[in-house]
Amino acid sequence: MRALDRLVASSYGLNIADQIALVAVPIVAATAFGAGASTIGLLVACQSMAHLVGSLPFGVLVDRIQPRSAVLASAVLSLMGFAAAALAIAAGAILPFAGAIALAGLGIVLYGLASLSILPRIVTQGELTGANAAISLPRSVASLAVPLALGLALDRAGAAAVFWAAAACALSALVLTVRLPVFALRPVQREALIQRLAKGAGFVLRHPMLLPITFCAVFWNFAFSMLVVLAVPVITQAHGGEATLFAGAMAAFGLASVAGIFVAGRLANRIAPRVVLMFGPGSSAIAALMLLVLPQGNPGPLLLAAFFVLGFGPSMWLVTQNTVRQLVTPAQMLGRVNAVIQTAIYGTRPLGALAGGAVGTAFAPQAGLVVVAALFALSFAVVLASRLTQVTDYGALALAEETA
Repeated sequence: MRALDRLVASSYGLNIADQIALVAVPIVAATAFGAGASTIGLLVACQSMAHLVGSLPFGVLVDRIQPRSAVLASAVLSLMGFAAAALAIAAGAILPFAGAIALAGLGIVLYGLASLSILPRIVTQGELTGANAAISLPRSVASLAVPLALGLALDRAGAAAVFWAAAACALSALVLTVRLPVFALRPVQREALIQRLAKGAGFVLRHPMLLPITFCAVFWNFAFSMLVVLAVPVITQAHGGEATLFAGAMAAFGLASVAGIFVAGRLANRIAPRVVLMFGPGSSAIAALMLLVLPQGNPGPLLLAAFFVLGFGPSMWLVTQNTVRQLVTPAQMLGRVNAVIQTAIYGTRPLGALAGGAVGTAFAPQAGLVVVAALFALSFAVVLASRLTQVTDYGALALAEETA
């Protein structure tokens, strides 16, 4: 089995495990622990905080140690976390359960950073976009398939068994990654953690492509987080639809994400990168306009179409911008650069959710949609005003020389 095949297969294992936890934690908290809304919120926060707490230090770690060791460590952390969560459920211990899911979440964060750093080492430049699509697809597939299967699994097997299943998925990832190759590393000078992080952040801020990628992603994620909060009130209060339409909309979003990543991988060498880099945020702006003109009484068809557009274009953009990031960033800085961008994105999401609630309450859900549309348009404008519109070929991207 090729190194790429092992990495992709391990990505399926860890992303399925992660999605099991994301969907199961609120359900298990309520059914197994009798938790109320505030406790459920804290447990969910334990999962999401892993990205904020772990990204920056893990980015430094990925740049310093053997990438294979980082991937193995990520699988071990996830395995320990999911197994401990299953044991905590059996013991009825909610605090250990919270710690366990946080530990598992840290493993997922480390895996994401390490795998993005490994890809440029195991494939050629021409294969990189296809490889990025292959390793991104498992998350979209898992986010679509796991919620459909988990309800049945919880009913028949129980809460602890579900987390044992997640642990088994993490174990499969560990087995698959054990035989990844050992990579040659350049010697790095010893520096304080803050200095190394500052170099990564400085590289992003100075780079004419990484900076617009970051701002585009920040505006997009802020807008999408607002939309998730506002969607149900818009459907029910402004257009007289059923709240369950939102579930269908998210299913359309998930299906479109799978389709977009698949298409991005297939067409990587046939479409100029700049087309996809503009299409992602541009299609999001169009989707937002579709949401602004939802018909009264029957918003369903246009709502589903808007969320499909919102999932398709940005998923293609995700694959393409990952390739750009990997090609313009020195290998010894990939961990930190990816961590800086990821931290900015995940830090934006809770702010967007809070803003959605505040605008929807102070004014009206429909007014919040106007803000969402403006933010999607802003993410598109960032790309249009940048050098991303000039990326006609991946081979033309110059790898910046930077002391790491």
